[in-house]
Amino acid sequence: MPLDYIAKRFGMFLLIIWLAATVNFFLPRLGGQNPVREALLQQAAFGGSVQLGMEDMIAEYDRKFGLDQPLWRQYLTYVSDMTRLDFNYSIPNYPQRVIDMIMVALPWTIILLLITTIISWITGNLLGAFMAWPRSPKFLSYLMPPLLSLSAIPFFLLGLVLIYLLAFKFKLFPLSGGYTAGTFPALSWPFVKDVLSHSVLPALSIILVSIGGWALGMRAMMITTQGEDYVTYADAKGLKGRTIFLRYAIRNALLPQTTALALVLGQLISGAVLVEVVFSYPGIGTVLYRAIRGSDFYLVQGIVFILIVSIGLATFILDLIYPLLDPRITYRRA
Repeated sequence: MPLDYIAKRFGMFLLIIWLAATVNFFLPRLGGQNPVREALLQQAAFGGSVQLGMEDMIAEYDRKFGLDQPLWRQYLTYVSDMTRLDFNYSIPNYPQRVIDMIMVALPWTIILLLITTIISWITGNLLGAFMAWPRSPKFLSYLMPPLLSLSAIPFFLLGLVLIYLLAFKFKLFPLSGGYTAGTFPALSWPFVKDVLSHSVLPALSIILVSIGGWALGMRAMMITTQGEDYVTYADAKGLKGRTIFLRYAIRNALLPQTTALALVLGQLISGAVLVEVVFSYPGIGTVLYRAIRGSDFYLVQGIVFILIVSIGLATFILDLIYPLLDPRITYRRA
């Protein structure tokens, strides 16, 4: 791959990150609200009284967070901080830093969604490929209605159904949380087993819905691929059905699915927000939900910025490795 193309794509990646980060900075400020004032007013309302010296507290916190500076200076400070992944302090949870809160929640979301995405992608693509292949067993055709139904159900809605059936009704799994309340996290088998039991229902709600979407997409691509000339030619040459299925049909049908997988992996850190909220799972989705409810200005900015970088990086890497997946694609000049 030419180095000038790599440099060009990397420059485009940096430009996209900068533009998205700029929107991320200015968009919350269009409303003209002061996040410090909002946080202090919520605390005062929760306490049932108006705190004395509210304006003095707001002014002091504004100086602490740099909100008393002109907008252009705040922007320059923001860009400088973003390059160092410094997202300032959490306003309602001061003196906790935003990056520390994100790093605590991030592993929970990455592990949960990485495993569920890979399982659903592999299973869904295999089911979709076999459903579209004419020589597959006939009973696979009966999977179409349930897969179509599952793909139309939101993650969180299926999660509520699973909570009622498997946690409340039959008490097979815990109702919510990442681990049992009062347990001290440690790298030990009892704690790992506890975490796994709490993650079954969130994972199951994501996998069941995602399998339907991947299977339907793969089935459509396989049907399209079977009409291509290279598949017809391979069949005319007398190649075995297994060879045509694996080397000609699936290999080419997987290309769009691989692109979609890379984009989904880039969005892992955003989490299945509502799923995590429904199950009170201690991932990045729950942190984002609480940050929005608590007007945690800098925490929302930090999570959105990391999401922007992850999606941009996934797209950049996919663009570089796509010629390895499809030899027909080349970036060399003719």
